[in-house]
Amino acid sequence: MIETLNARVVRLLLAAAAVIIFLLGFLVCADIVGRAFFNTPVKGTPEMVSMSIVIICFLLAGYSVQSGSMIYTDVFSGAFGVRGLAFAQLLSATLGILFFGLIVWGSFEPTLHAIASGEYEGEGALRVPVWPARTVIVVGAILVITSYVLHGLRAINALITGRDADIAAPSASTHR
Repeated sequence: MIETLNARVVRLLLAAAAVIIFLLGFLVCADIVGRAFFNTPVKGTPEMVSMSIVIICFLLAGYSVQSGSMIYTDVFSGAFGVRGLAFAQLLSATLGILFFGLIVWGSFEPTLHAIASGEYEGEGALRVPVWPARTVIVVGAILVITSYVLHGLRAINALITGRDADIAAPSASTHR
């Protein structure tokens, strides 16, 4: 149940990231054309691009972990068998949970402050609010943690049972 919900939310965020990337391409092209032909760039482009890059990264992070697309090497995993692979995946999940947990912990209060204070980036004609990017960082990191917890639970199950059906090379466990 949780795995299915996590997979659906992560895929929805993947689609949102694709739409943002698509729209960002038009914004950058319009900025370049405006700058080159009319000597008037689109106002706020640097601010919108910098915020969008952060948003895109954290929208995609959950899918990267859930699909097993994070950096992975199988150089040693074949030599250690099922339990060795399970231990490596458990260690990876634990480190991922700690890392993204620190991101949530460090970003939660600044996100609340950005929402409450109306914090923005940029000056002049266009001021871009900061709270959407900060909120996506927190939500994206929570989804990554959820994916790592699910990977860790599967690894623990494989350690206990010794069955390789509980774990698979990340690329094989992606499409559910």
